[in-house]
Amino acid sequence: MDPVKGVIEVENYMYATSQLAQTTLRSVCGQAELDELLSEREQINAQLQEILDTQTDPWGIKVSTVEVKHIDLPQEMQRRERRAKVINAEGEFQAAGRLAEAATIIREHPMALQLRYLQTLREISAEGNSTTLFPIPIDLFTPFLST
Repeated sequence: MDPVKGVIEVENYMYATSQLAQTTLRSVCGQAELDELLSEREQINAQLQEILDTQTDPWGIKVSTVEVKHIDLPQEMQRRERRAKVINAEGEFQAAGRLAEAATIIREHPMALQLRYLQTLREISAEGNSTTLFPIPIDLFTPFLST
């Protein structure tokens, strides 16, 4: 924006802007959680652009656009992410086993399903929803369940 300042106020405005961008990028991204980096990229870009533009203004430089395209995760973070996926998969496996056990119990004791149905109706009505429920006897569904 101001070529005189770009030559007088800083020795090499291209190098200085590049260095400032790198340190600012590390600082801003280092403060954010991983899921924020992935989901709020536009906000992070805007934050980076604002910081860089403010810092380069005395040099006569206007930073008009910043875009984070790719983030390399350190090996330690990649291992943590991989471990989190394994833990999540193990949790899903255990939940599936519990659901299979529940299905067996319901098959052996059909009244358990009726009790669960009534409990669910009570929970829904206790939440203060504006939802209207029309209870239907589960016996109506029996022909569809015996396959």
